[in-house]
Amino acid sequence: MTLSASSVTLWRTSSFSGNNGTCVEVAVLPNGHIAVRNSNHPDEGMVLFTRAEMNAWIRGVKAGEFDDLT
Repeated sequence: MTLSASSVTLWRTSSFSGNNGTCVEVAVLPNGHIAVRNSNHPDEGMVLFTRAEMNAWIRGVKAGEFDDLT
């Protein structure tokens, strides 16, 4: 799939993003995949996830599985 960060129009920014460079955005793509990018550098690329992959990630975050990373 060829896709640029600017071709996705509805990016959602985390309410936990701040002015200190921790800006994360997500967008649902037309094919159902979910894109994640750093909004401070939107043209530097993004990571694509299927809905199942994002679901697994979010469930892991909610369960505290990645708390040691912060």
